[in-house]
Amino acid sequence: MSTLFDLVFYVVVPFWALMIFAPTWRHTRTIISSPWIVAPALVIWAIVTVPVLGTFWSMVSSPSLAVITEAAADPAILTALWAQIIAWDLFLGRWVYLDSRERDIHPLLMGPILLGTIMLSPIVFPVYLLVRGVAGRASSGSSLVARADSVTA
Repeated sequence: MSTLFDLVFYVVVPFWALMIFAPTWRHTRTIISSPWIVAPALVIWAIVTVPVLGTFWSMVSSPSLAVITEAAADPAILTALWAQIIAWDLFLGRWVYLDSRERDIHPLLMGPILLGTIMLSPIVFPVYLLVRGVAGRASSGSSLVARADSVTA
């Protein structure tokens, strides 16, 4: 189970690397545009969840702190929850990346935001929405970082 727990992160790392380190490479947008990039994490989720589907279903259909705490003591359930979180974070990061490219938000600003999305998406996603709002109010002719540079010059 430990191997699958670790593997779920490693199967999404290439997609995060493309978005963070090669955001303007011509193939990055094509690859990241596919919602199927979350499939490797979801395959691991399915492999882990099928054998414990009854317990997993009970946990999600009647959630309570006590039920989830008890279920999370099972390494398979915890690994399934981890895979679900990793898949969701990648799906959210994918949306943030694609949206930022559409809005021409500079990759140097987006790199830390995407990295933060991996680590703490509930905190960083609202930060991105604020950045997105600022980018929407700024002139459409240049990137957000270039606009910020012109304001300080």
